[in-house]
Amino acid sequence: MQEPGSVHAVVVGSGEVGLRTALSLVESGVAVTGVNVDESRLLVRDAEPSTPDHARVERALADGRMELTSDLAAISDAESVVIAVPMPVDSRLVPDMRELTAACASVVANAVQGQSIVLTSTTYVGCTRDLVAEPLRHRNGWTVGEQVHVAFSPEHVDPGVNGPERYATPRVIGGVTEECGRRAEAVIARGAPAVHAVTSPEAAEMTELLQNSFRAVNMAMINEFADGCRAFGVDPIEVIEAAATKPHGFVPFQPGPGRGIPCDAHSLLWQLRAQRFPAPLMNAAMGSIAARPHRVVERARHLLADRGKPFAGSDVLVLGVAYEPGVADVRESPALEVLADLAAEGVRVAYADPFVPSVRLGDTTLRADDAAESRRWDLVIVHTAHPGAEMSWLSGQNAVLDITYRLDPSLRCAHLQ
Repeated sequence: MQEPGSVHAVVVGSGEVGLRTALSLVESGVAVTGVNVDESRLLVRDAEPSTPDHARVERALADGRMELTSDLAAISDAESVVIAVPMPVDSRLVPDMRELTAACASVVANAVQGQSIVLTSTTYVGCTRDLVAEPLRHRNGWTVGEQVHVAFSPEHVDPGVNGPERYATPRVIGGVTEECGRRAEAVIARGAPAVHAVTSPEAAEMTELLQNSFRAVNMAMINEFADGCRAFGVDPIEVIEAAATKPHGFVPFQPGPGRGIPCDAHSLLWQLRAQRFPAPLMNAAMGSIAARPHRVVERARHLLADRGKPFAGSDVLVLGVAYEPGVADVRESPALEVLADLAAEGVRVAYADPFVPSVRLGDTTLRADDAAESRRWDLVIVHTAHPGAEMSWLSGQNAVLDITYRLDPSLRCAHLQ
């Protein structure tokens, strides 16, 4: 039960995105109710002890600053509502709108006058008006900016950093009206060091898409560059670190297995295709990123063949399945595609990751192998190297494929090139 007079916000969506949003508000003094219509998806309640936010979640729940419910009526009790659900892409690289559409519809159905509603999910340009502002006007006859206030503010968090420092990035806010922007800023600024206001939700939506597209293009380039370095016998990490000493004109990116969060750039490409607007650079980058898991599987096949080991029936460990070091998030992680493709080829697959106790591969649940270091594998694929992870045991393995390019050269790992 929230204390009378306390600032109260509802966060719709209790997965990884909603969890981070709720914690940022809770730790700024806001009482938060996490809402998800699916009781089984109130992940905050069952956060794994290995996840970076577990202790903070436990404290917030124990002292009553955060509570969880599947009752959508809770939306009506809050001064502010934050919609924080994911929008993945499907196998055709088209945004899957189902969860976001359902969440926005629930908010519209339970909205009350005077509320500030802030959409934070990465989405397409115009989504805030399409799914929140216009439905509120049609359903209730309200004028947005008067009876209710609507804005978009993309979630800005550094997933590889633990603790409150994860939320140290300024937030961008675009309101449907100036008053909407001011009301949203009063909410979002409580959990952010600074706020940068733009003139519309479309500008804020496009800001998020630019950031993700920038990351995607640079990830594709740095992966290609790292492979090229190996062709010349040069350590790509050494080169990247040297290039990063230049204080301007260079932003360091790290080579890795595939796409991860940059899949959000597909939302922009999806809209550009609908308008017949060419985007050859972004299309090439996203195609390169999407193809990388297949390259990992093919390289694994060749490494096993070089040792005279048949692909089907071999024992392969994928080390690290999170999409990025230091996080428990497997959304769009290329490791899932690598594991699924290996299994489809008859490989006996396993994985180890201290942050991820289990993953879903189709209809199958695969659990982390906690004894992986004590076994001898036909091949270990190093997909995600978490900070501080002990890797010396890899020296005793039959073969190691390092797709991070970050392991000690003394381990004599193979690479994609």
